[in-house]
Order: sequence, then structure tokens, then C-alpha cells
Amino acid sequence: MLIALVVTAFAGAATLLGGFLGVQGRIVDRRGALAGALAFAAGAMILVSVLEILPKGAAVLAEDRSRGAAWLLTLAMAAAGGLVVIGLRFVVDRFVGVPTNSVSDGGAGPGSILLRAGLWRSGLLVALAVGLHNLPEGLVTFSATMTDPSLGVVLAVAIAIHNIPEGMAVAVPVYAATGSRRRALLMCGLSGVAEPIGGLLGFLALRAAVPDQGLALVFPVVGGMMVLISLRQLLPMALALGRRHHVALGMVSGASVMALSLGLLRLA
Repeated sequence: MLIALVVTAFAGAATLLGGFLGVQGRIVDRRGALAGALAFAAGAMILVSVLEILPKGAAVLAEDRSRGAAWLLTLAMAAAGGLVVIGLRFVVDRFVGVPTNSVSDGGAGPGSILLRAGLWRSGLLVALAVGLHNLPEGLVTFSATMTDPSLGVVLAVAIAIHNIPEGMAVAVPVYAATGSRRRALLMCGLSGVAEPIGGLLGFLALRAAVPDQGLALVFPVVGGMMVLISLRQLLPMALALGRRHHVALGMVSGASVMALSLGLLRLA
């Protein structure tokens, strides 16, 4: 069990590695670079939601109902995930302010209070969505390692690769909003630690207490959250900060990196 926990923690730690990459350089002082980074995160999140998370939920739900009914339920739960994001936005706007050590208004970087507030909100929402997404991933990695350690290691490497852009998706808006690498990395760490927590708790208790159909509903909810965050938060801010070619290049790059990681995951 210790080996399985270590392997699962390795996969989750890649989220923190992505965070380190997201806080390097002078992204917050270059509007085009920040726009590209936000679009990169959106492209990665939309692709993993549409091609991996939603189909995975529909496949499990189709085991005891028709394929059409399974997809209708999947889309309904994805819409519910979008409503969750709307509710969380209200909570963040009402009760969570922008930290006082935010980046200054000077320089070329994004300095307006409204923009910083939007970036901070995006970082919080992405961190929550990524953390929820990492819970079932941790369960899969932990269970696979318990069954076959070599398979678990290969799976963990593949998951770690696509956790890197997810970590960047968390770190970039938080760093841009606050100017604090420590706070951005803390958010990434909290999202990444969900991987081993999900693995351990899931293996010990969740599978026995909740049927697979119940677990399957987690996937479309998280997928819906990621898509709405991308469309309503990340992409509008990217377009406000940079030119269209910055956003297009960022989205294509993010989707390509995520597609490559999913391809490796399939091979595993």
C-alpha cells in the first residue's frame, strides 16, 4: 500500500511542477504572454473535458442504460457542474477578496483591480476543479498500482504529464492576480494533494460505500466545471489581455499538450 501511495503522490506532484513552470519568468508583466498562458490552460481543460472526462462518465453510465440515455444524463450533470461554478463565483465575489499583496498597478502588467479580481477568481475556481478532477485519477492510479505495480507506474507517468498543464492553469491566474509565487504554488499543492488523498480514501472506503454509477457522476460534473471556467473566465480574460493570435496559439498549444498526454495514457 505504501508503494501505491508513493506512486499516486508522484502523479499528483506533477501539478506542483506545472505550478513552478507557471510562475517562472515575467508572465505577469507581459500581457501577450499572460493571454497565451490563460488560453493554454483553457485549451488543455476543454480538451481533457470533452475527450476524456465526459466520455468516461458516459461509458460507465451506459452499463445499465442505453447509450443515448447515458449521454443525456452526462450532459445534464455537466450542466449541473456549470451551475456549481456559477454558485462558486458568487461565493468568491461576495466573501473572498483579492489578497492585499497583489501586483502593483505600475508597469506593463495587468494592474486594474477588476482584472486582478477576475484572475484571482479564476485561479480559485480552476484549483477547485483540478482538485476534484484529481480525486478519481488518484483512485485509478492507486488501484492500478495495488493490482500491478508496473502498470501503476506507467499510468502515473502518463497522468503526471497531463497534470503539468493543469498545474499551470492554477498557478498562472493566481500569480498574475497576487504577484505571490508562494500563494500560487500553495494552490497547486492543494490541488495536487487531492491525487493521493483520492487514491487512499477511494481504495479504502469509497468503492465499498458508493457504487460505480455514483462515482461516474463525478466525471461529467467536473467536466462541466472545467468547460465553463474556460469559456467564462479564462478565455475572456485572455482576449482582454492579448491579441487573437496570442489566444489562438495558446489554445492550440494547450490542447496539443493535453492530447499528447492522453495519448500516452491510452498506451498505458
